[in-house]
Amino acid sequence: MDFSALNDAMASKQYEKIGDICDNLLLQVATEGIAYQDEWPYAIHLLGHLYISDTNSARFLWKSIPSSVKENRPELAAAWKIGQRLWTRDYAGVHEAIRGFDWSPEAREFVSSLIDLYTKKMFELLQSAYSTISIQDTSMFLGMSEDDATNYVVERGSWDVDRVTGMLTVKKKAIATEQKLDSSKLQRLTEYVFHLEH
Repeated sequence: MDFSALNDAMASKQYEKIGDICDNLLLQVATEGIAYQDEWPYAIHLLGHLYISDTNSARFLWKSIPSSVKENRPELAAAWKIGQRLWTRDYAGVHEAIRGFDWSPEAREFVSSLIDLYTKKMFELLQSAYSTISIQDTSMFLGMSEDDATNYVVERGSWDVDRVTGMLTVKKKAIATEQKLDSSKLQRLTEYVFHLEH
């Protein structure tokens, strides 16, 4: 079986393409009637869907995997544990599931990139959803210690820390308004003022 497209995507860290590449390869081998179950990279395939937050495709893939494969591949089960946590919005559980398994060398960088991406998405979500949030809750959402979570959000320059209350506050962004001079509106205003004066 030719996994060169998958290997190239993994080597170039184009993880967002992994799910589609694996789906296409799976369709190809299915149409050709090739036996693939023993060598199929199920964990990588599943992680590919999770990487782009496609939990529906991940669930569909999981359901299509034979029970014997699920039982004999601990890394696949570990990947599915991440999917379950994402599905149920168990934010702290996602981090625990990722850090709670000793990933293979093939998956290690992929999973590291997944956690970085997930943390960034969570940070953006917190920033847009909250004006004030506790350091404790922030650390849970970001899967970090309270000190690391505080440093993470402060380094990005958009949060203020109140150590006394243990709260983080999103800094208000200055809204830059640019007024454009529309000559036709100015002309109408001039005519209106002129009309009022005479």
